[in-house]
Amino acid sequence: MSTHRLYYTDSTLTQFEATVVSSSGDAGRAEVTLDQTAFYPSSGGQPYDTGTLGDRRVIDVIDRDDGEIVHVVEEALEVGARVRGVVDWPRRFDHMQQHTGQHILSAAFDRLFRVRTVSFHLGAETATIDLAREVTTKEVAAAELAANHIVWQDRELRVQFASEEEASRMPLRKEPSRTGMLRLVEVPEFDVSACGGTHVPRTGMIGVIAVVATERFKGATRLTFVCGERALKSHGRLRDVVSSLTRVISVAPAELPPAVERLQADVKELGRTIRQQQEALAGYRASDLRAGAAILEGFRLVIYEERGADAQALKTLASAVVTESGFVVVLVGDGQPVPVVVARANGVPFDAAAWLKEAIGVLGGRGGGRPELAQGGLTAPAERVLALARETIGR
Repeated sequence: MSTHRLYYTDSTLTQFEATVVSSSGDAGRAEVTLDQTAFYPSSGGQPYDTGTLGDRRVIDVIDRDDGEIVHVVEEALEVGARVRGVVDWPRRFDHMQQHTGQHILSAAFDRLFRVRTVSFHLGAETATIDLAREVTTKEVAAAELAANHIVWQDRELRVQFASEEEASRMPLRKEPSRTGMLRLVEVPEFDVSACGGTHVPRTGMIGVIAVVATERFKGATRLTFVCGERALKSHGRLRDVVSSLTRVISVAPAELPPAVERLQADVKELGRTIRQQQEALAGYRASDLRAGAAILEGFRLVIYEERGADAQALKTLASAVVTESGFVVVLVGDGQPVPVVVARANGVPFDAAAWLKEAIGVLGGRGGGRPELAQGGLTAPAERVLALARETIGR
């Protein structure tokens, strides 16, 4: 037997009386069905309501294929008992704002640009719609403005029920996915859609519809938006970020984009300068390291701990050492795991990658590379890595 859905005709109803039809499950999770309910189940991109049934907390609401609505509560209820249901109104109202805002925003794209909405998802902080094609920044701005004009006109929403045949003669925005009797939600002179979700009675209750992001998605556009209180919170977060940036950079809000571009350019230039200086310094350090190299059969070996150096600095220094022929170098730096770089000059009969693989087998870690240059991170202390190099290379 299908559950009578009170929210179909009154989305603002938050308290009701009902009879328990079935109840089963263990402590912590029980499934309860009622003869009627105001709790909305997850459906059509909109999440379920929460609240209480008697003294039990409702933690999920499920829409079964047979038309029954299952209330997941923390403890079973007695079959046949009368129970009072209370819907969490702040959560319900938030979902109503977002869902009605979605209808209006989707209708704006459809009416202005003939762009269909493919799917809708209502998340905890934002909502998204996937549009059927890529849209431009100007199209987004135009649709957003048109949608808000409908909000500010405070139009009264209408809900009606129609058969498939009756609905086929109406200007529905898209073909309904359900069959049989359909519930139609209408924004007068703007949108008519088949929908079982909860909606605000008047568009003015949405407050505002704000598009906060767009991205390419599967060759089309995913658009992120917020309505009502979510829009106010989003604006507050953006205001705080902009205020902080303007204080740090000492520019007006309108000057932030070019100021950030200048900072990015400065950082890139500074990075180039640092690399050049590191390479020059590495050249001097390499000369010192080569002077202290151990002389082995066929090559000279440099084994050294460069304190404070990360993997990139070690790589730069090792590459500088082996610019002269006849050298093999093993350098370790600071960190966990310990960064290690192994390199050899052209013509030296030594495989850097093979040695690093053997070291990983003994000491643990990961890494790889080529015969002439390999790098990784070993889990043993730096002194143990250096000792292993002295024990195994050229012996």
